[in-house]
Amino acid sequence: MTAATATATATTDEFLPAAPKVYSDRQRLFMLYFVGALVDLVVLGLFDEYSSKVRVDSFTTMLLAAVLLQFLLKGTIKVEHWVASHFKGKTGAAWKALRFFCAWLVLFGSKFVILEALAIAFQDRVKFEGAFHGIVWLIIVVVTMVIAEELIVRLYRKLA
Repeated sequence: MTAATATATATTDEFLPAAPKVYSDRQRLFMLYFVGALVDLVVLGLFDEYSSKVRVDSFTTMLLAAVLLQFLLKGTIKVEHWVASHFKGKTGAAWKALRFFCAWLVLFGSKFVILEALAIAFQDRVKFEGAFHGIVWLIIVVVTMVIAEELIVRLYRKLA
């Protein structure tokens, strides 16, 4: 390590908070939801700004909607994994097709639950408009959120 590198490292290290070498499961879970909610906030904000089909009335509403979306999306994934676990050990094309159909049903059906939860929680302050009462735009936003979260996770892992 050169003197310049050592100085640069020392300078940046003094601004970083002290971090433990081993993180607890609770800390990992917190960071997973925290980063996910921030990614969802950014994606929702960009759709609000650049699309006429997604409207959110304020930043506070957007932040709360992003947190709600994060919990609902993580819950959907848990339900999908739970349903898929019922097919573990089953062999054959019919079982495989049934497993994929059930996973699709959970993932697709959850969007209606999410849309209704947003409507109940925020009424007209969060709106998805367009085809099928906005469900198409909600799906587009949610898929974008999932892709953005995955890209952030992959970038984070490459930095290690």
